[in-house]
Amino acid sequence: MEPNRITDEIKSLSLPQRLIIAQDIWDSIAIESDKLTMPEWQKSELEKRYGQYKQGKLRLHDWREVHAGLRERYK
Repeated sequence: MEPNRITDEIKSLSLPQRLIIAQDIWDSIAIESDKLTMPEWQKSELEKRYGQYKQGKLRLHDWREVHAGLRERYK
């Protein structure tokens, strides 16, 4: 099936139906996530940031605070 046709079919569904399909897609991706490779630049960046964290050079933020701040900022 062509991607444009799939998109049109999805748009014709109700919101609850689209949410179920979205969850099914994410579940199918999670099952195969071990097949995804991380680019070298991303590995390097993670290693750099982890090193900074271990040296106490990074300020960590609680996700709840970040989420609340974003909600407030983009009301």
